[in-house]
Amino acid sequence: MALVSLSALVTGARSGKLVSFPTDTVPALAVRPDRSRDIFTLKQRSPDKPLILMAARWQEFLSFLDTNHPALATWQQVAEKYFAGAVTLVLPVSDRGYDLNQGFKTLGVRIPDSKIAIAILQQTGAMLTTSANKSNQPPLREMSEINNAFPSVMTLGDGISITERSGSGLPSTVVEWTADGWLVRRQGAVDFDCALH
Repeated sequence: MALVSLSALVTGARSGKLVSFPTDTVPALAVRPDRSRDIFTLKQRSPDKPLILMAARWQEFLSFLDTNHPALATWQQVAEKYFAGAVTLVLPVSDRGYDLNQGFKTLGVRIPDSKIAIAILQQTGAMLTTSANKSNQPPLREMSEINNAFPSVMTLGDGISITERSGSGLPSTVVEWTADGWLVRRQGAVDFDCALH
């Protein structure tokens, strides 16, 4: 499949196809939340490596999260401080969220600080994402490389340089809400203040 326009990518994503687009960190491989198995199959990814849910607005995460949790207001405050940006918050899930990553009672959520990614997510709704690469390989940074490596994926090629490296190349900082408050699981592009609670 050749590189596609933004409108074709949005149409494909809505219909359940795998898509790839730039973000503020590394380009994303993304799919509708009900099609998560497709990413695991394509990447030959182990089911114990969960996917991240990306959206354009915090409200879109709520149906996937445990909104009865006493810390919900805290999560929202932290989201307001760090979103959009290179921070992934790992939070307890609802029944709907539990279905996204096999065996996980938490879900990583993130709003990317990328105009292109936001423009896509505003039209597709929340998407399950991961970096564009085969498992245990370094993330691909150029849209042309992604198109060559994953010919079955609809890769954005319009309005951007397809041979330019996309994003900072640094992963997002992953922070999990635990019984003891926030815990940094992966230090990435952003320094996170664990004292926020």
